[in-house]
Amino acid sequence: MDNLTAFNIYRTQIEKYIVFNEEEWAAFKDHLAVKTLKKKQNFAQPGLVCNDIGFVISGSVRYFNVVNGEEITSYFSFENEFVSSYKSFLTLTPALNYIQALEPTLLVTFSQKSMQQMLANPLLAHKMERFGRLVAEFYLICYEDRMSSFINKTPEERYMDLFSTRRDILQRMPQHYIAHFLGITPVSLSRIKRRILEPVKVPNPNASPTEIQY
Repeated sequence: MDNLTAFNIYRTQIEKYIVFNEEEWAAFKDHLAVKTLKKKQNFAQPGLVCNDIGFVISGSVRYFNVVNGEEITSYFSFENEFVSSYKSFLTLTPALNYIQALEPTLLVTFSQKSMQQMLANPLLAHKMERFGRLVAEFYLICYEDRMSSFINKTPEERYMDLFSTRRDILQRMPQHYIAHFLGITPVSLSRIKRRILEPVKVPNPNASPTEIQY
């Protein structure tokens, strides 16, 4: 995909947050970059400042921490979603988690330096203030939804939510990543899937008592 196509997709998708006229878009586009990540390449990592905020055009990333040598997946981002270690981006402090491509991934990004330049530009300042606020609200809503899910729902209910609303995660992600995302072990995830996906055996009404199996 060429840069122009990626920028056009980006412009269309962010119109749910902010709409630029042609003059504003031309100025904004000067600050954009197209970034490609190979599978397992990091977008952010602990100890380093995450200088960019990205938007996934194609592909996917996962957020994870390493605890006692084990990678614990906490979140995913797919097409048409923002991606950043947002606290690190805003405060210029080191990130606390990894963000890593799960597959070849194409992003449109802009940097913290560009953000400050656009906020200082009279043509863009007002809309970038709004854009920054709405992106912050996006992250806040994602965080609150995730915390509420862990407090109020069982692992099976969390899996069913994922199955009904984000089936792409189930189809594209390794099972152990999904298990960590749900806060359970891979063995527990297998048991939940068996309970949900196993077909119910209905007895044949014409069978004799000895032929009925459950």
